[in-house]
Amino acid sequence: MSLSKIQIIGNLGRDPELRYTPNGRPVASFTVAVNQSTKNQQTNEWVESTDWFRVSVWGERGERGAENLRKGSRVFVDGRFKTREFEGNDGQKRLSLEITADTVMGLDRREQAEGTFAGAPAAAGAGGGGPRTGGLDESEIDDLPF
Repeated sequence: MSLSKIQIIGNLGRDPELRYTPNGRPVASFTVAVNQSTKNQQTNEWVESTDWFRVSVWGERGERGAENLRKGSRVFVDGRFKTREFEGNDGQKRLSLEITADTVMGLDRREQAEGTFAGAPAAAGAGGGGPRTGGLDESEIDDLPF
């Protein structure tokens, strides 16, 4: 058995782009920036770094994400991870970090209040098994499974 699972929390780097396959299946694509701070042990200074992930969301979830998420939106993404090597315009080999999302949840307070994004199943213990509407409450972030 093999498993390549990833969960990230970050901000959309651009508005989602919605496309359709030739057989009509929708897919939304966007990028997510994940910022991290680490302390340089020699200088005692905090150093910021950003990892960028390309995310694809298929089907109805992709359509909802394209309708409701915008550049800068804070999101939780759960999905399957893969890397892809490609050659850039300058001839240099580059590495792309890609996620095929199983779950995307908006974490912005505006989305929570409006209940605009239903991209994931209800959290365990949240009652009911239907789709979740709105994002996570701050208290729920501590309960994410990672």
